[in-house]
Amino acid sequence: MKKFLIAAVSLILLYLLLDTAYYRWGFYIDLDKENETTTFATVDGKNILVDTGKGMKPYEIKGIDLGAGIPGHFATEYEIDKATYIRWFGMIQDMGANTIRVYTILSPDFYEAVYEYNTDNEKPLYILHGVWVNDYIQNSHVDAYDDSFFDTFKKDCRTLVDILHGNKKLNLGYSTSSASGTFTKDISQWVLGYILGVEWEDVTVEYTNHMKEEWNSFEGKYMYTTDDATPFEAMLAQVGDFMISYESDRYHEQRLIAFSNWPTTDPFDYPEVIDRVFMKCAKIDVEHIRSTGKYLAGQFASYHIYSYYPDYLSHYDEWITELPYAKDYKLENGKYNTYGIYLEMINRHHDMPVVISEFGVPTSRGRAQSDVNTERSQGYMSEEEQGEALVQSYRDIKKAGCAGAVIFSWQDEWFKRTWNTMANVDLSYTAYWSDFQTNEQFFGLLTFDPGKEKSICYVDGDVAEWKKENVISKNGEYELSMMYDEKFLYFRIYKEGLDFENKKLYIPVDVTPKSGSYYADREDVKFERPTDFLIVSNGKNNSKVFVQKRYDAFTAVYGEIFQRDNPYQHPPDSDSPEFTEIYLALQVQITAKDLLNLNAQLEKFETGRLTYGNGNPESEDYSSISDFIAKGDNIEIRIPWQLLNFSNPAKMQVHDDYFENYGIENLDISELYAGIGSEADKDTRIPMGKLPLKGWGKYPTYHERLKQSYYAVQEMWTGESTAQAQ
Repeated sequence: MKKFLIAAVSLILLYLLLDTAYYRWGFYIDLDKENETTTFATVDGKNILVDTGKGMKPYEIKGIDLGAGIPGHFATEYEIDKATYIRWFGMIQDMGANTIRVYTILSPDFYEAVYEYNTDNEKPLYILHGVWVNDYIQNSHVDAYDDSFFDTFKKDCRTLVDILHGNKKLNLGYSTSSASGTFTKDISQWVLGYILGVEWEDVTVEYTNHMKEEWNSFEGKYMYTTDDATPFEAMLAQVGDFMISYESDRYHEQRLIAFSNWPTTDPFDYPEVIDRVFMKCAKIDVEHIRSTGKYLAGQFASYHIYSYYPDYLSHYDEWITELPYAKDYKLENGKYNTYGIYLEMINRHHDMPVVISEFGVPTSRGRAQSDVNTERSQGYMSEEEQGEALVQSYRDIKKAGCAGAVIFSWQDEWFKRTWNTMANVDLSYTAYWSDFQTNEQFFGLLTFDPGKEKSICYVDGDVAEWKKENVISKNGEYELSMMYDEKFLYFRIYKEGLDFENKKLYIPVDVTPKSGSYYADREDVKFERPTDFLIVSNGKNNSKVFVQKRYDAFTAVYGEIFQRDNPYQHPPDSDSPEFTEIYLALQVQITAKDLLNLNAQLEKFETGRLTYGNGNPESEDYSSISDFIAKGDNIEIRIPWQLLNFSNPAKMQVHDDYFENYGIENLDISELYAGIGSEADKDTRIPMGKLPLKGWGKYPTYHERLKQSYYAVQEMWTGESTAQAQ
């Protein structure tokens, strides 16, 4: 018996050791050394070829970028389940896409979903898989040859290869940028290729080139560098060669490889004025990375290119006119389609196929960058406008001769942040509410509206959802009602015989107990309580939200930059009667002429201006960025939480006093006050009623909805739109 137990324990330990060595350490013995290495995807000149069962044929990548986030969870929680992935795959394929791009190692549910969806599918969805480089490492003090960068990069390449072949187990915490679990499904037959890396930080690239100046060459079995290569490009060649070698040796397969790139590190030399405007300091040119005859698959160039940033060409017309093909992109208004010109520059530069692996515009209410030429801006775009922008951008990509295009992105992601709003919100809680002011959250073709099946309110003129218990304040014949959800605060103004077009109305809102005014001098109206915001209904084109100057987040964050005065040296009075417009900072625009005059032109966007329209997605005249509508005796308004300085509505937290904290801190509240008044009330104080507030914590409700842009892309790629049948 004792010998039996020893033998049994020994076998178990041996099994565990072999399991660990094989699935976790990557140990293997090649028993098929004589097997020929194969590939089902390759390149021929500027074309990608794929064997879909009938030999190698030209293949245009029509792709969608798939993120890892869903409402109520951050991306690194990897909470999307297999059933959701499979359902999404069907919607993606119905749209006409043939490829899905992912950025990092996802949960086993994704790979199991790919296997289940594609097995016995005559038209499978192919995968372009990324290898992520940790943002913290890339922005640290090290160069790209440091072990934390270079060795980790190679290790992650090897790990991904094993995962795609169904031979990997990852411990929890393997990486901050990848999931863990047991990966047993071999989906390699549907993986077109790899995109290695991320949007490289230019300072990391140039720092590497400076610190490792002599490390500018590499010669491997499958990849090597030319004499013009930089140390950073040599690093990329080594990583690519390592990945090809590992997959060739262990699995006898090869697939396409690209190295991520974007305009910040594009391969061009610009006039000095453009380098100075954009502080462009680094280049990556994958033409300096070549492959040997042993690499059967081939290399393509991958770029993330958006129309609005960085739009180098719009800042130097003289340089554009020197390009012989610029005339083909001249618009009717005399401006140039600089997006199309830039795409053609990129494609003409390369001998290999070019894939635009990220392009798109967001359907947010907030904006971070305006597109001055093609009006495809970074935010404040309706779903219909998003669809038009995607179609036009895709046409530009095709016209430039690129081999494929990948739309960013499939789904909206609540957890995302944006540079011009991130100071205004609690970044540890962004996944739990929908911040319509933050553009990065709304690039998707699939959105998530509040409510399990439908939203609590639709601003469409139909007031059936409003109840008597929603009334919080009355003033003569006027009634004000309020409600809220994970995205908006809703207001309803009611008065029998309401004259919307000719009657100016006021809604004062008291959010914080720290400041506020009983009087707004710009409108000459008084309030029952110290008011922080004033919503003014003044017809279809002149309605706005104003903020009391003490509580103006834009001034608190950007006052010194835009107003040339430090607001903390001369803070407004806590009861200042001055109410001001509400702005968002836009990406700084500097023309060549301005730069020479040392006069930066700073831009801001009036986000407090209200847009008239129908906010019900089921309506024929639906406008996703509409704020208010009037019908009969009613006006309905929806205001995104951040516009009223809520930093975390999931916990009902607002901005504390900026001038007590020298910046934005959170303040818990349990109620706000609002009222309704008209110009007839200027001699009295507008009464204000209480709206109790209760957050939902980490448990938001939501339901999926395909945006109007989905159907525009579907019609572009399939010639038909299922929206017409709905």
